[in-house]
Amino acid sequence: MSEIRPLTPRECVELLATQPVGRLAFSENALPTVRPVNFFLHDGDIVVRTSRSGSIARLTKEVVAFEVDSIDPATHTGWSVVVIGKVKPVTDVADLVALSGPGHRPWADGERSHFLRIPIDIVSGRLLRLAEPGAVTDAAAS
Repeated sequence: MSEIRPLTPRECVELLATQPVGRLAFSENALPTVRPVNFFLHDGDIVVRTSRSGSIARLTKEVVAFEVDSIDPATHTGWSVVVIGKVKPVTDVADLVALSGPGHRPWADGERSHFLRIPIDIVSGRLLRLAEPGAVTDAAAS
């Protein structure tokens, strides 16, 4: 049997830092859109590096959702974290220099000189793990 438990905000942020790719959910032409993006954490915010063109680059002050997970299909275990925040384009020269370092190289080819910061305003997560033998899970208790 398995159990699902909520993650604390601290656990959520710690798990975010373990993955290089997440999914950015936003509205494009009044329709929901989800794009996979590589990202990193910087000063407690999610940072996405993208091109100056395209739908992601047009985000300026929109509220977005950002989801990261890690799932093991063999054991049916894993976790998922969702962040809600208001996008902020990075324009400060000192920040741009710091974010452009070699440790923050984008995965996609081409020009990727536009940075978006997503503050972790709201964060939630869930952990799905194998229950200890004899443990009562929420599903079994109901």
